Amino acid sequence: MQNERSSNPEKNQQHTQNKNEEKKNSEDWEKTFLKSKDFTKTNYINQKTGKPFTFVFMSTLVDEKILSNSVLPALLEEGLYKLSDIKKLLPIPDVQLSTEKTEIEKKLFNGYVMLFLDDDKSQFAFIAAQKEVSRSVSAPEIEFSVVGPKEAFVESLGQNINMVRKRMPIKELVSEEFTLGSLSKTKISILHVEGITNDEIIQTVRQRIKNIEFDEIVDSSYIVQLISDNESSPFPQLLDTERPDRVAAILAEGKIAILVDGSPHALIGPTTLIEFFSSFEDYFLNWILSSFFRLIRVFGVAFSILITPIYVAALTYHYELIPKDLLGTLINSRRVVPFPPILEALFLEITIELLREAGARLPTKVGQTIGIVGGIVLGTASVEAGLTSNVLLIFIALAALAAFTTPVYKMSNTIRLLRFPFLLMAELWGLLGITIAFCFLMTHLIRLTSLGHPFLEPLYPPRVQDLKDAFIRGSFKNLNRRPSYLRTKDPIRFSREKSHQKKDIDE
Repeated sequence: MQNERSSNPEKNQQHTQNKNEEKKNSEDWEKTFLKSKDFTKTNYINQKTGKPFTFVFMSTLVDEKILSNSVLPALLEEGLYKLSDIKKLLPIPDVQLSTEKTEIEKKLFNGYVMLFLDDDKSQFAFIAAQKEVSRSVSAPEIEFSVVGPKEAFVESLGQNINMVRKRMPIKELVSEEFTLGSLSKTKISILHVEGITNDEIIQTVRQRIKNIEFDEIVDSSYIVQLISDNESSPFPQLLDTERPDRVAAILAEGKIAILVDGSPHALIGPTTLIEFFSSFEDYFLNWILSSFFRLIRVFGVAFSILITPIYVAALTYHYELIPKDLLGTLINSRRVVPFPPILEALFLEITIELLREAGARLPTKVGQTIGIVGGIVLGTASVEAGLTSNVLLIFIALAALAAFTTPVYKMSNTIRLLRFPFLLMAELWGLLGITIAFCFLMTHLIRLTSLGHPFLEPLYPPRVQDLKDAFIRGSFKNLNRRPSYLRTKDPIRFSREKSHQKKDIDE
């Protein structure tokens, strides 16, 4: 008896210490949250069992209608004896039980409601009650098409996946989710089709995303820069799109798509240079029309990059290349211009860039006015003042117009940048300088890869099969195979023989 009494004080002391530690841990996590105005903690008593329980949540992240309509009535009126009972009582599928205090911060800031019984604070229940704040689905703004669907991605990850799954209602469409950003805790989803997409591509993307160490992931543009093969290249190595129909189409080809919560753009990879000059509207038109428009875009890009440097090179070094009939016009247009061709060209190019930036940053109506009126006024004034020639003004305007034919905005920015090194090389060595700049450009493009795959495919390495959907868009009957450079598990999209047999039967 005496020994038992002597041991009891030790047990009581240990029990007291454990209680104090639990209380301290409980106070620690509460102390941090109490600094926030939207932190809410409410106490209730179950009417049937008399058990007190507590709700803890962030009011700005939780839909309180779910609490008042679905959660509270069930917990107040039904028999709540232990915490595990709430899974049977609540009509909400996402209810999780945990004893880890490290989960509290993660769950509360993801829109969960934490519930615990006042007589047992060692176990928690997390109830999904997220408040969905997102804009409605609208028509694409950047990749707008006259023909075809008029849906664009929004900032909600769940809604974006829903739009893709509507177009591919198959179990093989796999969505893998990751959380990035030590501060933002941004959700990222990788989409691919099981049985088609090469496992090497999936593993490459998965590993690069896991290796990302960054505090704040705001948009999908961050992911492009963090997982690109060459971050020093001005060329985008992943194609971004705001169209769910385009994402569904590339998934069927055997590529992957990356969706970022809070971003209305999806990333597509691996990609090639040719894809940046093909609009998804091409597939809604006859293959002859589509091919014509693609060739127009490619010509427009080449014209946009080279026309001003060729003008500078011809007037600085190569007068003999200018036809006699045109030479007189050029001399008259430059008669009162006091600057050499390079300064004249740089002045107009920088003016165009300033107008573009001003138009993009100002409100829509004001930006349009600035772009149109500013261009006309500045162009006319510079010619009348003798600062530039009217011939160069026409070339610059056409080059700017040709750059807008690029369907992907990020590639059009690259084209705008490329003109300046070509201009400088044209001033230094004329047409030889342009040739040298072109060689440097091609060397860079040949070495460039997208998720480990050649960026210049099917031009380099040459693949005749993939040329059917490059500069020329072949008819759907001829596009029966997936791109060979992707090395898909199933390279055949459909059997041409079966298609012809079915056609013969119908006839």
